[in-house]
Amino acid sequence: MLKTIDSLGDLRGKRVIVRADLNVPLDGTTITDDGRIRACLPTVKRLVDAGAKVVIISHLGRPKGAPEDKYSLKPVVARLGELLGQDVAFATDTVGDSARETVGALQDGQVAILENLRFNPGETAKDDAERLVFAKALAEHGDAFVSDGFGVVHRKQASVYELATVLPSAAGELVLREVESLRKVTDDPARPFVVVLGGAKVADKLAVIENLLDKADRILIGGGMSYTFQKALGHEVGTSLLDEEKVETVAGYMERAKGTGVELVLPVDNVVAREFSADAESTVVPSTEIPADQEGLDIGPKTRELFASKIADAATVFWNGPMGVFEIDKFADGTRAIAQAMSDASGYTVVGGGDSASAVRNLGFDEATFSHISTGGGASLELIEGKELPGIAILEEGTK
Repeated sequence: MLKTIDSLGDLRGKRVIVRADLNVPLDGTTITDDGRIRACLPTVKRLVDAGAKVVIISHLGRPKGAPEDKYSLKPVVARLGELLGQDVAFATDTVGDSARETVGALQDGQVAILENLRFNPGETAKDDAERLVFAKALAEHGDAFVSDGFGVVHRKQASVYELATVLPSAAGELVLREVESLRKVTDDPARPFVVVLGGAKVADKLAVIENLLDKADRILIGGGMSYTFQKALGHEVGTSLLDEEKVETVAGYMERAKGTGVELVLPVDNVVAREFSADAESTVVPSTEIPADQEGLDIGPKTRELFASKIADAATVFWNGPMGVFEIDKFADGTRAIAQAMSDASGYTVVGGGDSASAVRNLGFDEATFSHISTGGGASLELIEGKELPGIAILEEGTK
């Protein structure tokens, strides 16, 4: 059982540090998808209404332990203020003078964002003691800690794990909702239970496939990872994405699926082109006939119909990974078809974060037509794999 905000008692006048996941995609300084900002609103609003002084911390991008202008959280400040309907203060550092002054000036119900956590090497240090030093410095800004960045709970980082050992801690509204929603998929899913996996790298999904071969009724595989499966069947895959080292592994999974009665469904046709480009001339070919000089960039129309039919009668669906290069419109139809099929389905539908969640929003789907859209791609996958997530384990009842 996760500790909740209720366990922290009366928060009026208290400084509450919220670890959010504000790692939004940016085009320069323009936010192209504010889904993660909106996802933190229920927790932030609850704390504001409780009269807390709210100190939000987050990372953005992958800086190397030092400040970089392109990874500043400053663009997030204005958008969060718009969504909250109040001004949000901004500190230009995390544990320096600006942060101390900004936090010190907060009144009850006010909100501040501190600069990117990963501008500090202690945040992601491999050494436990180094992370703890940084966590203790962060803790000086707060009286309590709320973990609400689900996208990072699979990481043992200072603001995710060690900070929860230093201050009274609890799970935020988003983390509680994510864990509850994903456990409906992992613990006792209603059947038929269908899993849709895509994305570029088969290696990223191997542990998920292995775990689900004993749990899922159907596993549909598309995207770049599907070509390694096609190769394992002996088919030509042209210049498509291929992980040669995993061909034997996936062949073993296909054999195991037959033995366990899991229906492993691969594309029957693909959209191919000679080059990865919006201007490339594309054609549809059977998956068994990909030309040697072309690459698969999306699932074809027959596969879209096939996959949609496998989703239609599902009682539970979990989807992670696009079916093609959805950022280019001519290669987005496969991903669009999966989103549409899930949107139309009457079962419990979960979009497993990452590119899948971005695709749902960027392709114009109503988020309310899905049961749950996760904010954490890697975290949701690891939960589906059955792994213990450090940032969740530390929030269990019985821990500090």
